[in-house]
This record gives sequence, structure tokens and C-alpha cells, in this order.
Amino acid sequence: MPSLSRTFGKLPVHVILIGLCLLWLIPTIGLLVTSIRPFQDVTSTGWWTVNAPPTGQASYQTSCSSCHGSDGKAIAAADLTDPNLIQKYRRSTSLLALLKKDINGQPHMGTLTVPDQQTLADIATYTRRISGIDAHPTFTINNYIDAMVGYRGTTNYVTDCAAGTESSDLHCDASDLQNSRGMAEAFVNTLVVAVPSTILPIIFAAFAAYAMSWMHFRGRFALFAVLVALQIVPLQMTLIPISKLYAQIGLNGTFLGIWLFHTGFGLPYAIYLTRNFLGGLPNELFEAAYMDGANHWTVFWRMALPLSVPALASLAIFQFLWIWNDLLVALVFLGAQHPVLTYQISTLVSSLGAGWQLLTAAAFISMILPMLVFFSMQRYFVRGLLAGSVKG
Repeated sequence: MPSLSRTFGKLPVHVILIGLCLLWLIPTIGLLVTSIRPFQDVTSTGWWTVNAPPTGQASYQTSCSSCHGSDGKAIAAADLTDPNLIQKYRRSTSLLALLKKDINGQPHMGTLTVPDQQTLADIATYTRRISGIDAHPTFTINNYIDAMVGYRGTTNYVTDCAAGTESSDLHCDASDLQNSRGMAEAFVNTLVVAVPSTILPIIFAAFAAYAMSWMHFRGRFALFAVLVALQIVPLQMTLIPISKLYAQIGLNGTFLGIWLFHTGFGLPYAIYLTRNFLGGLPNELFEAAYMDGANHWTVFWRMALPLSVPALASLAIFQFLWIWNDLLVALVFLGAQHPVLTYQISTLVSSLGAGWQLLTAAAFISMILPMLVFFSMQRYFVRGLLAGSVKG
């Protein structure tokens, strides 16, 4: 009985955890599935219907398969897989007129009732599919290609290039990856912004945290308190003064400017987290190193830095994800000169809503690298979160 009680006692916790996982996984799976579906399916059906029969198949089997066969080839003179024949009856109205005609003095549908307009539209859609007029695979990577090159046509980039169609800014070669409307250039720009803006605060924070933990100087506790207090300063209130300063010294629209901004605003939390972790390490460890003649640089490089890997890895995750998903700072200091992913995604859809099916592929492109970073470093995540919370 006690074991049974303990099992059922944990059930609410398990249910909540499973529910939270599903809340995160279901939209992610839906986003992934939608991103690899043809745009014809994306615009007409939901991602959960990916394994459902094609539109109109059930209506065709009910109304037409008894004569034309399940594959549409039973009557040679009326082969429904012939695109030349189906081209004449692409619409439900033309198909309705055909079905109302007599064949050899008998009703076209025989004893069957002529389908209604919607059913005929579904049948017409299905016959266009099996005839190859509107044929398309169940899964495709065309959405990713279109998003990477910034395609805005009516079909897809691969089809247009195969047909020899070129637009004013797409040339069907590798140079299309440099198209200002595409995600490829924005992906590179985001990497250029995120990587230095993650590394620089970690480097400075590691030096500052060691100094505040193990180098005794006057005012270090007051300085640490000021740094902790700086975490409450809203980022938005500094955008105008720093932007005016950057305009005076020529840093607006440059990567250096945004690196310095992210580094400055990342340092208070970075120093706080790293200092708490280093401060929680045993005193005896450092005292023994000092007694053996090691200087501060040797202790920092050989002892403090390797031992603080969990805190630094956790900090790297936080800083990288924040910068990668940032829009406001990138919009203010880079804008359209060097568009990042968060900015570029918003430009894929026109003001009339055209091209919205590319958002799923673009969104997955923008989230795949942060997911890889998180899962590759997640073993340090909890240890870093608890940095300095328990002092032994």
C-alpha cells in the first residue's frame, strides 16, 4: 500500500510534465511537418491531415470508380490519367455539364445521382492530381529553398528554374543565396551577430568574476552590488542615447556596434552568475595553489576556468538564445542594412498575405540552431542555473 500511495502521489506531477512536453512538442512537430509539405497542401489542409487520402479521392471512389476503375484507366477512350482529357474538364461546372449528357442514349451516371457542386470540385481536384496536371509529392524541401533564396513566384523556385523562368533578382545559380530577400544572408548575419556577442561577455565576465571572488581589493562588494542592480535597467531606455552616440562615432549599422551593445547589457547577469559559481568553490583549493607559488593568471587559467565550465556553458545558452531571437536591438542598430533572421522572417509575407506558407520553413530555419545549441549543452544547464545557490 505505501508503494502504491507513492506511485499515485507522483501521478499529478507526471501528468503536468507530460502536458508541458506536449504543449511544446505538438506545435514544433506541426511546424516541421508543415514546412516540408507542398504549398498547395499547406494552403488547403492542416498538417494533421498529412497521412489522409488526397482531396476528392473518397468522392471519386463513390461516384466514378465503378466505371472508370480505382486508377481511372478502366475505359481506354476516357482515360482519366490523360492530362489532355482532364485539361478540358478542370472545373466543376464543365464536369457537371459532361455528367448531365447522355452516353449512347443512357444517363452518363447511370443509376447514380449526379454529385453536387462541391463534390464535383473535389473530383476535379483528384483527377487533376492523378493525371499529373497538379501532381506534387507528399513531402518536399521546396519551402526551405524558396525561403533561403527569397522566392516570391506563383509556383516554386525549383519549378521556375527548371522551366527557364528567371526574375529580376533570381538567376537560378548559387548567387541567389545572396538575395537580400532570402534567409541565407540573414542566417549568416545572425551568426555574425550572435557568436561574438556571446563569446565577449563570457570572456569579460570570467575575468571579472575571478577578480571579485579571489582578488581582495577595496570596494569589490559594492561594485558587485552595483552590477547586480544594473540587471533591472530596462534595455529600451538606452536605445535612443546609445543610438545617438553611435551616430556620432559612426557605429550605427555596423556589427561592432551591436556586439558592444549586447556585451554591455549581457555583462551584469554574466558576472553575477559566474561570480556566484566561482565564489562557491572551496577556499582550500585556491589557497593551496597560492602557497605552491601559482600567480593569479595561472590559478585563473588552470583552475578557475575549467571548474567554471558548467556556469559558462549555461551562460552561453542564455546569451546565445537571447541574441539569436532578438529583434528590437537588431532592428535599431542594423535594420535592413544587415538583416537578421527575426527581421527577415517578417518580410517574407507581402502586405496582402502572399507567401505566408514560407513562414513555417523560415521559422524552422531560425530555430534549428538554437535547438542544437541547447540540446548539445543541456547537461550543463541545470548545474549552471544552480551556480552559487548552495555553498559547501
